[in-house]
Amino acid sequence: MTNLSPPINPRVRRRAFLRALAALVTGGAAMKDFLCASRASAQAVSSGFPQPDELVEVTLKRLFGNRTFQPGDGKIKLELPLIAEDGGNVAISVDANLPVSGAARANHMYIIADKNRRPMLAKFSFTPESGKAFIATSIRLAMNTDVRAVVEMSDGTLYAVSKNVRVTISGCDLPPQG
Repeated sequence: MTNLSPPINPRVRRRAFLRALAALVTGGAAMKDFLCASRASAQAVSSGFPQPDELVEVTLKRLFGNRTFQPGDGKIKLELPLIAEDGGNVAISVDANLPVSGAARANHMYIIADKNRRPMLAKFSFTPESGKAFIATSIRLAMNTDVRAVVEMSDGTLYAVSKNVRVTISGCDLPPQG
């Protein structure tokens, strides 16, 4: 008995398999987003995610509750330019002279720009392996604003410093005026 079926090209089978796999993955992701959309939006609000055009007061309340800020002068050194020529790339460094190990240690550092559309720009976490509570990065600023560095200690104490920055060219969307 002879085989009457034509020979199958192995490249065609592979391509067909990859196309089917891509369609399955794409369809599955879309179906997940569709079925879980209401749960995801409710989760975003309850998990402490920022809302669009969130005011800095709301951000501070969401992050820190009713805790008060202790002056960080002498404990936190915040360096950034007084005038930012390009708000899209502003160099910043924060050096906290606070321990990252022991009972009272620096757990988190937050960078907050008061007049940005989303005020919280970054959150850094520290462990004893970090060695030091120091960060250096670039941020984006929308307009002239106060930039805050807040260090949250393991006992809940908050230390904060701020510096005003003049921005000549906006680096991001401007918040709504009102």
